[in-house]
Amino acid sequence: MNNIGQLLAQAKAANHAGDWSSLINYLQQLILVCKDEADRECLLELALSALEMGDFQQRWDIAKVLISLGNITINPLIEILQDEDAEDELRWFAARILGEFPHPDVINPLVGFLQTNQDEELKAIAASSLGQMGTVAIPQLTELLKDEQTRLLAVRSLAYIRSKETITPLLTVVQDSQVAVRTAALEALSSFHDERVAPVLLQALDDLAAPVRRAAIVGLSYRLELCTELDLIAKIKPHLYDFNIEVCCATAVALARMGDDAAQHLFTVLVSPHTPITLQLEIIRALSWLESLIGLEYLQQALNQLTSATLWQEIITLLGRVQKPELKTAAAEIILQMVQAGHPATKINSIKSAIALALGQLSYSQATELLNQMQQDPDEFVRLHAIAALNKLG
Repeated sequence: MNNIGQLLAQAKAANHAGDWSSLINYLQQLILVCKDEADRECLLELALSALEMGDFQQRWDIAKVLISLGNITINPLIEILQDEDAEDELRWFAARILGEFPHPDVINPLVGFLQTNQDEELKAIAASSLGQMGTVAIPQLTELLKDEQTRLLAVRSLAYIRSKETITPLLTVVQDSQVAVRTAALEALSSFHDERVAPVLLQALDDLAAPVRRAAIVGLSYRLELCTELDLIAKIKPHLYDFNIEVCCATAVALARMGDDAAQHLFTVLVSPHTPITLQLEIIRALSWLESLIGLEYLQQALNQLTSATLWQEIITLLGRVQKPELKTAAAEIILQMVQAGHPATKINSIKSAIALALGQLSYSQATELLNQMQQDPDEFVRLHAIAALNKLG
């Protein structure tokens, strides 16, 4: 008996014994060497047995074998998908594996499954599989957009397909009555630098639903080439005062992507006594993401104008994380000046620890004297951070 014959015999024995792990191991070896059609049909039968009877991990492993067997796997998987008596997890795997076959025979069963199944997880994996199939599935997914029950899943499926052919069908639902559909459509469209997309995103800035406004802001933040032409900073900045805090935070991030011209707007909101601390923290991060001298200057002003220990500590922490070599000295000097001025933050142990840590991360040798003093601090953690910083300075 040749090696293939021995492995087949061992695989059949493992199947008969219900030893799915061993069966999968044998099949993983056989799939590499079996080319004969009859042998591969046998492998398919054994692999389907492991898929039907194995646990989740075993099903995950055998899925790779079924994919490797090619199109002969399609019909048996469709039968499992359409079997309403089969367990949900098995049907989930069938839908997932079918997505690996960009074959016309796969599309209609997945579409039908989406239309008739009530389980959200099963519908989601079917939608994902359709999206994974690429442009071949676009016509059927476009049809699903016409049905309110399947519209959201169809949009999400189209989002998986990174092709400009999806833009036209997605544009048909950007004003849909369902908030989730509008949001998902905008998120999908935002990945395309197409002239039809920006006007839709701009219009969505005034949508009544916060998730839609947020999606529009995030989408526009990736269109920096249009920043001047469309005056994006002016159009986005009012949402720093949005009624929804998540929209405000997304606006802060978006403005940071647009560079130093947005810094003044961020700072104004940061130091306002009416700004929630959640948004203040996001703006502090946004100013640090500018990675510019202007951003650091505004953080220094914020240190002197804000009164929250939480915000002070966040600023110092982010100053310590400055990466650009040309900005490290400026960041370290802001911290040293704060200490020399006797800023009230320097009386708080957790902030003193943050100061030591930041100066060490910035490798600022002129901080050695201060760090030596901090080694004598009454607080143990301050001393430990000072020692660690000195070690970084060598």
